[in-house]
Amino acid sequence: MQGLYLVTPNWNDTDRLLAATDAALRAGAALLQYRHKEADARLRLEQATALLALCRRHGCPLVINDHLDLCQAIDADGVHLGHTDGAIAVARALLGPAKIVGASCYGELALARAARDAGASYLAFGGFYPSPVKKYTFVTPPALLEQARAEFTLPLVVIGGMTPGNAAPLVARGADMVAAITSVYGAADPHTAAHAFGSLFSAG
Repeated sequence: MQGLYLVTPNWNDTDRLLAATDAALRAGAALLQYRHKEADARLRLEQATALLALCRRHGCPLVINDHLDLCQAIDADGVHLGHTDGAIAVARALLGPAKIVGASCYGELALARAARDAGASYLAFGGFYPSPVKKYTFVTPPALLEQARAEFTLPLVVIGGMTPGNAAPLVARGADMVAAITSVYGAADPHTAAHAFGSLFSAG
């Protein structure tokens, strides 16, 4: 796992969502997370199913935020769970060894250790910067990445107010993937925005 980790915004317009996602995937986004905190079950199923078909065309894995049942229903590539969204070990047991199970670890190495031991596929840290989407009550220090890189062999994801500019020093400190929402979906050209994130890794 390396590159742009694209996370969807709370858009109800499925056609708009698919168009922007398609542009970003064409630029080489490495992983897509379907995250819509305000959608009802019907809209989540509609959008996740359409995004999975799009991801299949581009060869990009799709993980579902929070909703393990939705992941199972459409046979997505995995789930991403926050600390209060469900147990990593339960998700791993239900999904099996081949699926992706991502874990939010915020700024806590203890959470990362527990997630690793429970079978997580990657460890997500953040927020590192102020985010227009997720309101963090803490700031994750960049130095944490060096500690995590020294301890964990799992891929490390950084999130929280990411732009290509402010993500670059985090990649230099060991981040394998940069998660972004607004910097891509809020851009005039999502393709160009996604490519800029990918360039952080191709340059290295």
